[in-house]
Amino acid sequence: MPDLASRAVDARELMDDPQADDRMLERTYARFAPVNAVVSGWRGVYRRDIRPLARRKGVLRVLDVGAGGGDLARALQRRLRADGCVARVTALDLDERAIRWAATRSGSHGVRWLCASTADLVRDGEEFDVVLSNHLLHHLTGQELSSLLDDSRLLTAPGGLVIHSDIARGRTAYALFAAATLPLAGTLLADSFIRADGLTSIRRSYTAGELAAAAGDGWRVEQRMPARLLLRTEQDDARP
Repeated sequence: MPDLASRAVDARELMDDPQADDRMLERTYARFAPVNAVVSGWRGVYRRDIRPLARRKGVLRVLDVGAGGGDLARALQRRLRADGCVARVTALDLDERAIRWAATRSGSHGVRWLCASTADLVRDGEEFDVVLSNHLLHHLTGQELSSLLDDSRLLTAPGGLVIHSDIARGRTAYALFAAATLPLAGTLLADSFIRADGLTSIRRSYTAGELAAAAGDGWRVEQRMPARLLLRTEQDDARP
């Protein structure tokens, strides 16, 4: 097992390489949905936070930052509509490859797919009731993280919330992911970056204390199982 005492900030995920194999990249996007269904815990967040807000708002505007293959954006739109809520979901990613692939998948109709940055949306005066991300924070430099958090607040409407979900670095998380994915390496996860990049992601991720320190005032970190961190803040009902 690698040393997990500190973040492996110099480690790079294979799928982030602009020259990454297109076939493997697309297989990686396609495997996000089943993997995230097991490890990312968004069902609980949806029931506790997102659905109640949607019922109060009537129309819920959601921004998924770093949407990747788009599985979370599609799932949120599907669940909100099934619960009788009007959903306006925007999926944002800086990687044109991800947006191009995600926008053509089944269930993508009705989601707005944008290859852009949060700064672009701030500049355009956009506003959302929920700003969220999944497995994005550990990819960012310190300055990129700070900019994302600032933009997240600027993009959130009064009464809205921000939830950035990521992995909690630790020996247990690393060992569990390594063990769970090994039997699937030659089948479900074959010819994808899921296993290699997942292990790198854990090495690059924060502990709860590190993330709280990096985020600063106005943000709180929730520890969830299995090995999850939720970085969140709520926007006041009225703001200057």
